[in-house]
Amino acid sequence: MAAQLNPASPRRVLAGVGLALGVMGVHFGVADVLARHARQLAEAQVMPVRMEVVYLREMALATPPSRLAAAPVPVKRRPVAQQVMPAASASATTAAEPAIAQAPPTPEPVLPEVLAAAAPDAAASAADTATSFEWPVSTRMRYVLTGDFRGEVHGDAQVEWVRAGSRYQVHLDVSVGLLASRRMSSDGDITPEGLAPRRYDQETKLAFSDAQRTSVRFEAEQVWLANGQVIQRWPGVQDTVSQFVQLAWMFDSQPGRLRVGQVVEIPLAMPRRVSMWVYDVVEEQSLSTPFGEVQAFHLKPRREPRAGGDMVVDIWIAPQLRHLPVRFRIRPDPEAYFDLMLDRRPELAAPDPALSPTRNPR
Repeated sequence: MAAQLNPASPRRVLAGVGLALGVMGVHFGVADVLARHARQLAEAQVMPVRMEVVYLREMALATPPSRLAAAPVPVKRRPVAQQVMPAASASATTAAEPAIAQAPPTPEPVLPEVLAAAAPDAAASAADTATSFEWPVSTRMRYVLTGDFRGEVHGDAQVEWVRAGSRYQVHLDVSVGLLASRRMSSDGDITPEGLAPRRYDQETKLAFSDAQRTSVRFEAEQVWLANGQVIQRWPGVQDTVSQFVQLAWMFDSQPGRLRVGQVVEIPLAMPRRVSMWVYDVVEEQSLSTPFGEVQAFHLKPRREPRAGGDMVVDIWIAPQLRHLPVRFRIRPDPEAYFDLMLDRRPELAAPDPALSPTRNPR
């Protein structure tokens, strides 16, 4: 006898086919995601080609603005501001006059910095100065390294700022003898708002082990961290090494912000997280270098190193060297530190022919 077809069988067959197609679709979707992720990982492993330049001369030390500000050269007061000031404020005006009178009306390029440091409306002066800022030519800074990492260590390091048109690279290379080395590189664009990183790469090599590399990629709206996390891109976000040149841009264009007692905030995308880093300008110091005494401001981060945490860096910024760092103190954990001190004048490349000599890159 022929078997009778159950009326529910076609529905079950169609449901089974649908389920199979759905499972296949999921598998294909997962496979596509994995394939794209694999391509992205492969791309992340290919570091940008390092731009090469030839360094031709050494940077000359500029006269610190504080020394110029001490010169007893009078400056004309602004009568309009005094005429509209209420009588109740007259005493405050009188107290402020000596400080204004000592600001020198010198035509030197550092005049905006002097006025920003002496005038009460420092923010307005800083904004005016920002329009005339020029990015430094490609620059190399070499450091002597000392420290303690399970014992006394010695080595060397260098920071290299390289620019070609509106593109930049910043490299920090640290070598601790034969024990370890680390290369940190930032690659991105120069914009009117400062540096805009495209990617950050970090390669660490310990003795008798393979190199380990991590990367952070910056897209228009997102940041891909080294741990695979994708987060929204913060305005003005920097990476571990681009921050040093971004700070130079900030202080060169707004010198009023580099004073003892000021607070500097900068968003940083580290390999595992993005957070706002806060630095206090804690003191001004005279540092001894092989090429003479250099005035520098100590920027101290408001966080302490911890095992397995982010690297914490104290920075000494030198106004005499275009606000570039003359000293670093790197603390990878509570028990270790590396001190980097500049051991020669910064080396400069020829001006970039792709840029106008008087305007910012746009």
